[in-house]
Amino acid sequence: MLPVLDLGLADDDPRSFELSLREAAHGSGFFYLVGHGIENSRMHEVLRLAREFFAVSDDVKDEISQLKSPHFRGYSRVGGELTNGRVDWREQIDIGPERPAIEGVAGYWNLQGPNLWPSQPAGFRETFEQWERTVSGLGLRLLRHWAHSLGAPENVFDDAFATAPATLVKVVRYPGTPDHSQGVGAHKDSGVLTLLLVEPDSTGLQVETTPDTWIDVPPLDGAFIVNIGELLEVATGGYLRATRHRVVAPGPGTDRVSVPHFLSPDLDAVVPVIELPPELALQSRGVENDPDNPIYRTYGENAWKSRTRAHPDVAQLHHGVVPAGQQSTY
Repeated sequence: MLPVLDLGLADDDPRSFELSLREAAHGSGFFYLVGHGIENSRMHEVLRLAREFFAVSDDVKDEISQLKSPHFRGYSRVGGELTNGRVDWREQIDIGPERPAIEGVAGYWNLQGPNLWPSQPAGFRETFEQWERTVSGLGLRLLRHWAHSLGAPENVFDDAFATAPATLVKVVRYPGTPDHSQGVGAHKDSGVLTLLLVEPDSTGLQVETTPDTWIDVPPLDGAFIVNIGELLEVATGGYLRATRHRVVAPGPGTDRVSVPHFLSPDLDAVVPVIELPPELALQSRGVENDPDNPIYRTYGENAWKSRTRAHPDVAQLHHGVVPAGQQSTY
């Protein structure tokens, strides 16, 4: 089982919490987070609205088709996203910060723009805008604890989030399939960290502990499942290593609903590289060198890589981009 960390203990014993946080991220790169202060009732409300959206008609969903958004926002049908060039068996809405588009820009600046909000169910937009703000605050609190645990000032990452953080929230449903196909393929997340909310009793999430060895990660009541992204791997020279993970589609007659929150800095932010204490630097493994999935220090470049590969139809339709490969996030 993954480590369980209680953020509620951080105020009384920050040193102990930060040591556990650092060890969890250095080891598996995944952990459960409890004591985070977000009520179960709010978590259940988010999941309820997600379920209600996926129950509406295809016509309502298609009103906000991602093909209408040059900013990669809105609804993707089942099979509308790729990981490693293969189809992911899931449907979803992608939600980012609500900001005006920037005219006449190229590349990753096209990721900024307005969302496409569904007309049903009632209250969807308000709930998810509040959810984004709340969980972003939680993620930044964790990030400051991480920085301190690594011998850096707790505010070392603050400047990267100072102007216009490019957070991404996905609302995802994995329908059941007879062959337990690829819900989402093996990947690393392109941002700083991910906080995942998932329905109780869901199955399918798996984490790679050693090459080609996968363990199941079931939900824990009231907890977020947290993992670090590629930018924390860069920031620590590989002392913290983003971990590959995947979702196996559920079996017939079942499905899986989840809401991952990707905490990410400003699009043009260059992640700072922390000078680790000598005893930690000796344990750094270096940033993984994968020619098929380069990791960029500028967040926007990393996000553009991920989004164009995951949604090549949107990339080609709106930007004339034909990605060389495909790599998705959640």
